[in-house]
Amino acid sequence: QGLPIPRNVLVPHTKGFVTAISNLGLFVPAIYDITVAIPKTSPSPTLLRLFNGQSSVVYVHIKRRLMKQLPETDEAVAQWCKDIFVEKDKLFDKHIAEDTFSDQPSKDMDRRPINSLLIITSWACIVAYGILKFLQWSSLLSSWKGIALSAFGLANVTILMQILILFTQSECSNPAAKVAPRKPPKNDPQS
Repeated sequence: QGLPIPRNVLVPHTKGFVTAISNLGLFVPAIYDITVAIPKTSPSPTLLRLFNGQSSVVYVHIKRRLMKQLPETDEAVAQWCKDIFVEKDKLFDKHIAEDTFSDQPSKDMDRRPINSLLIITSWACIVAYGILKFLQWSSLLSSWKGIALSAFGLANVTILMQILILFTQSECSNPAAKVAPRKPPKNDPQS
């Protein structure tokens, strides 16, 4: 389609993007162009690392793009999307070469505010209370058989979650295909 073959990003399939823009353009004031990179020297962020409280280094480049600045026609929006991915590929090349996305200083993220912890804790207590009330109502906790059945079910869910979390590790997934670096075209006087 006349696009350069990207080394760091996927080739965009624009049909869904164009449909989303045409349907949401009146309701959504902007879209966010987010590019995420993980340094090779840092361990990959996985759910298991997250649940174990281990941090990971992640570089994020966010750009807000106003909907009113997007092209009008579907074909122009599709081309705009392809151009953005070419730009993203160059941004990744810069990040690989210089370990940064831009010339602007990076901003370290502070720790989450205590409000997030309070909200999650409150919801966990409400859900746990609801589950306990359901178990009391269903009489599962009134006999040893019900208690054993509940414990068996909880153990199965725990084991299944552990298996699913382990499969999210990047070491278990298929590696990305490597593309040879681009070579500049040679000016051949014979052609």
